[in-house]
Amino acid sequence: KAELKIWTSLFILFPPPPAKGGISVTTEDLECLDTGKFLNDVIIDFYFKYLILERAPKEIAERSHVFSSFFYKRLNWKDSVSKGHRRHQRVKTWTRNVDIFRKDYLFIPVNQEAHWYLVVICFPGLEKPQLMQWIDPAVLKMSAVESGFESQASDGLSPIGITCEEDGQERLAGKPCILIMDSLKLSAHERVFKLLREYLEVEWEVRRGTPRDFTPETMSGSHCNVPLQDNSSDCGLYLLQYAESFLENPVVHFDLPLHLEDWFPQQTVRRKREEIRDLILSLYSKQLLGVHSPESITLLPIEDCLLSGG
Repeated sequence: KAELKIWTSLFILFPPPPAKGGISVTTEDLECLDTGKFLNDVIIDFYFKYLILERAPKEIAERSHVFSSFFYKRLNWKDSVSKGHRRHQRVKTWTRNVDIFRKDYLFIPVNQEAHWYLVVICFPGLEKPQLMQWIDPAVLKMSAVESGFESQASDGLSPIGITCEEDGQERLAGKPCILIMDSLKLSAHERVFKLLREYLEVEWEVRRGTPRDFTPETMSGSHCNVPLQDNSSDCGLYLLQYAESFLENPVVHFDLPLHLEDWFPQQTVRRKREEIRDLILSLYSKQLLGVHSPESITLLPIEDCLLSGG
């Protein structure tokens, strides 16, 4: 039977073993949830992991991939030879277990100059936009009931990525694009678009063995109009709320730029520090009280709680 040891400077590993890729959260990390403090990379990575494993609808989670908060920092590392293949070499092992071109959405948390913002790459596997005839959900459901079979699309919701237009015309079902959601709109982020297109280009060549051009025409970049922060410290919270709102209800049209100013009320973000803190404390209590088997309880000294890329 495993012996449970507790240190005052440690917390949890989520998800707990035997699951792989757990994020270590310590009491020091918890302190950054205090009012006025900046979220650190551990809290960002932990909450993303929680969203994908526990909150997002399964069918959306399976079609999404979240990069570590260190990914863009590593990709953007400056040296004397900063070419596309050299940059890709730094992060090529980070996708060894996933084919990102089979995913609909890639989430990349970015921290630049002590400011967090979110990048979402949509439909990287599509080489051109796809069109689909829109079908009224009520008609679809009636047809399914009459045939004795109700499909997953008969719940009144349109399939992921389809614009809900009632004029019977073809609409975009998926458009390759890079979306930036920034609660401060600090810059145009042109370098971000450029580096990510270069990365996708080399990753495609490595994965598919054939060349493909990712250009502004084939993989457009766009700044979304999103709710903005009203202070200097909540950028990480807004990043997480953008991701949570997107995963709960993915954008179903791609008329860029996206106008999401009313995506969620500001109060939702103001509550988020407390909600994340309560979540971590709840997970800690469950592990401590033995909701998981003793073998699954993993509490590590802070000096052992180091994140690694991949």
